[in-house]
Amino acid sequence: MQDRPHAPELLQAVAQFLRERVLPATEGALAYQVRVAANALAIAQREVEQGAAAQAREAEGLRALLGADVPAELEAANRLLCERIATGAMDLATPGLLAHLQATTAAKLAIDQPGYSEEP
Repeated sequence: MQDRPHAPELLQAVAQFLRERVLPATEGALAYQVRVAANALAIAQREVEQGAAAQAREAEGLRALLGADVPAELEAANRLLCERIATGAMDLATPGLLAHLQATTAAKLAIDQPGYSEEP
């Protein structure tokens, strides 16, 4: 374990620097690229902070839906879920499926686009 600053703090500091110091001094295509870089760092910060817990909740939901057949690897478990949906073995009438999909999507949006689900 590293001493402070931790990875989320470093990512936040660089994103803040880009937004507050570099972006105002740039324009055009460079300003756009600086904004993209700052946003990418903010996504990485949220991934570091929230990603492990979100993946654990997703894996738990997949185990509940798929039962004993669930692969240990999250990507493989999601592929199995997709296959079952594609073949009609599972659909929105399957108990827990809609709630799992909504919770998983909300967790992904909280990392990628945290303001997306906020009321205007």
